Amino acid sequence: MPSRASKHIFARAAVIAALLLIRSTSADVLPDNRADVFYSKYSGGGMDITGYSATARAKITENFAVEANYFIDKVSGASVDVLSQASVIKDTRKQKSGTLEYLHDKTTYTASYMSSVERDYISDTASFSLSQSMFGDLTTVTLGFANTHNKVGENNGTADKPNVAWLGHSLTRAYSGGLSQIITKDFIAGVNLQVITDAGYLANPYRSIRFLDGSTVGYSLASQVYPDTHTSTAVQVQAKYYLPYRAAVTGLYRYYTDTWGVVGNTYELDYTHPIRNQWIFEGRVRYYKQSAATFYSDLFPFAFSQNFTARDQNLAALDNTTIGAKVTYAFLPDGWKVFKRGTVTGDVSRIRFNYRDFRDIKDFGVAQGFAPGTEPLYQFNATVYQLYVSMYF
Repeated sequence: MPSRASKHIFARAAVIAALLLIRSTSADVLPDNRADVFYSKYSGGGMDITGYSATARAKITENFAVEANYFIDKVSGASVDVLSQASVIKDTRKQKSGTLEYLHDKTTYTASYMSSVERDYISDTASFSLSQSMFGDLTTVTLGFANTHNKVGENNGTADKPNVAWLGHSLTRAYSGGLSQIITKDFIAGVNLQVITDAGYLANPYRSIRFLDGSTVGYSLASQVYPDTHTSTAVQVQAKYYLPYRAAVTGLYRYYTDTWGVVGNTYELDYTHPIRNQWIFEGRVRYYKQSAATFYSDLFPFAFSQNFTARDQNLAALDNTTIGAKVTYAFLPDGWKVFKRGTVTGDVSRIRFNYRDFRDIKDFGVAQGFAPGTEPLYQFNATVYQLYVSMYF
């Protein structure tokens, strides 16, 4: 029974999270001590995911800092392509991470380790990055590397009595570089490049392809067959402009391409508006569109019709639109005792997913009058809630 929508996607998420530890701000001052507690809730597409997190950061000296994070997410349900052949599941993922930062002159060195464990998937990520400010702190250059080892399994039991068969391993290596430039006192721009390579067992054991067979149902299911290597390249450019009344607007564009034939484009516009020293209001609109992988098909003409086959909805042609809002309130704007500041933040996003070549076979089929390949295209809405409290000291 499945415990994740797509295993290699979560592995990549861990790598990206590790690379995000790179600081894009000035490298001659380490961030303040702080403690955070975090809650998130995702609901959509047959999946409910609830996350809890706690983070603590402390500067041991002015040049050395440590950070620790513990994160738990609980999954209930399964995506529509998994539900077409399996039952609803429940599972828990536990993730731990630790980070060390060292500041020397204008350079910040960051090393981190992240471990993620669930019943049928184990992932360990080590990463290193450096951030260098120059030209009077007007320019910041960042470089990063992350290495992840994943152990992939399949739970053939139940949520209460798992029976995991380990299928293989995969390795993910990620390289990143970035440049941030203060152009004027009101305008900041930056560019980031990221290259990620995966090798090993990359398929999802819980998802299957379907192919025509002339039966009463019209099709049969078979295991997916993925290539054992995958390399992606992403380039992102962003610019932030500070408006005269203390607000700011941010524009972002990201281009993604990989060796499986997927090409993605992301456009995002953000607006930030602080009020006095206590409130920050933010709004965002994001649009993402991607093409399908070259070996993806919603319905194959016959079994073994090609060397590599997939019907993973994450590899289908799709687009999604996100509208989000965030409010931050400083309940301790001037501090209290050992605390310099305390804030609480609420964030909500609404996402609309539209698939252009992935059909809903869970709710529609021959019994409802739909021949294979004519079922309605799949679409759904998802809502993401986030709430976190930060204490600076």
